[in-house]
Amino acid sequence: MENLLEVKNLQMHFHTGNSGIIHKTKNYVYAVDGVNFTIKPGETLGLVGESGCGKSTVARAVAQLYKPTNGEVIFDGKDLCQMNKNDLLKARKDMQMVFQDPYASLNPRMTTGNIISEPLRIYKQRGIISMSEAEIDERIEYLMERVGLSKFFKNRYPHEFSGGQRQRIGIARALALKPKLILADEPVSALDVSIQSQILNLFKEVQKEMGLTYLFIAHDLAVIKYISDRIVVMYLGKIMEISDYKDLYANPLHPYTKALLSAAPIPDPEIEEKRQRIILEGDVPSPTKQRKGCYFYDRCPNRFDRCKKEQPQLKQVGKNGIDHQIACWLYEK
Repeated sequence: MENLLEVKNLQMHFHTGNSGIIHKTKNYVYAVDGVNFTIKPGETLGLVGESGCGKSTVARAVAQLYKPTNGEVIFDGKDLCQMNKNDLLKARKDMQMVFQDPYASLNPRMTTGNIISEPLRIYKQRGIISMSEAEIDERIEYLMERVGLSKFFKNRYPHEFSGGQRQRIGIARALALKPKLILADEPVSALDVSIQSQILNLFKEVQKEMGLTYLFIAHDLAVIKYISDRIVVMYLGKIMEISDYKDLYANPLHPYTKALLSAAPIPDPEIEEKRQRIILEGDVPSPTKQRKGCYFYDRCPNRFDRCKKEQPQLKQVGKNGIDHQIACWLYEK
């Protein structure tokens, strides 16, 4: 099966000003520093890691909200990084985002109906789609009902809804143009736990009905396990491990993945009491420096000399047809 999305050597470096004598030295934050992954049609790829590791930056660079410093973002066979504005606008019709904060991502001065219909009106104005006002209105009402909101609420404003309802509006807006790919940037992290499960189930339902593909970002390991087919583990702008979700949780290989999973609580007091936590040393290093060796070297409990000198690349270690890749010298044979 061909990939819907291919990300190759994606880099996102933010210039933070100059320093040194007469400001000759340029300073950067290396938010994303050489990321590679693929997503097949209909698949959900989970992207997990601690805060500040570059997850949201990856999503925004894929959507071209940030212009990548380097690399390729091949969506539906075309490199988005090489497109002009008109071609990029057409390509973005099939790629939509659901943002983390349901309070900040909706215009407080627009009604729900106008928020959901805004993508339709923009693409209609540019001549990319053709819809009458009656069809747009029908689409708004269908989407509201589909995400669990009454169509009679279309004239209400965002402040009249709860956080979970606002996120449903954001999902409806993302579905308006019938996209192929949804980039979901921590869409449940700002919601109550009881509401999270409802929104996750909604994501699964519309994926099955509409044949959607997801890049789903979260820092909650339970959320990622529930929603994902495959999982990417990131640390400090680098990918540490990629695996099928079952194999990752049953057989984590990278020392960072093991530490992450050991930090997640298990709802069984007997198992929780017996299992051993992996406590990492120190703090996450500053992303303002690039490193020669493994980016996890400073905190890794299994590090050795080669890790400091050479940077490991993702390598296939899965057996029996399982896609399991890891960037770690411990598995170099």
